[in-house]
Amino acid sequence: MPLDKYGPTMHDMAISTIKSTYSLDPQTVRDLERLARKYGTSKSDVLRRAVQALSAQEASPETQSLLALEALQKGIGLSAEKAEAWAAEVRSERARMGRGQADDCQADD
Repeated sequence: MPLDKYGPTMHDMAISTIKSTYSLDPQTVRDLERLARKYGTSKSDVLRRAVQALSAQEASPETQSLLALEALQKGIGLSAEKAEAWAAEVRSERARMGRGQADDCQADD
């Protein structure tokens, strides 16, 4: 994915920055340096664009839907144990109904 997809980079304008220190594993540093060379930009710019891309991905409709579902489950107190108990109950009920009845329902469509 080309980095210029997120719009033009203005090299001549002053950009407000905050210096930060992060610990990265050696492979991540090598990847960061390789990407900076590949795109002819700074390591800071590569990191900035990577964070922007990840932020945009998190805002996707799929992610929003999952976050909403998690919030709903938390709001009604649905724990993993309760969810599994409910799923087991549903499986048991379906098994009691028998496979033939489910097949008959589909044939009527």
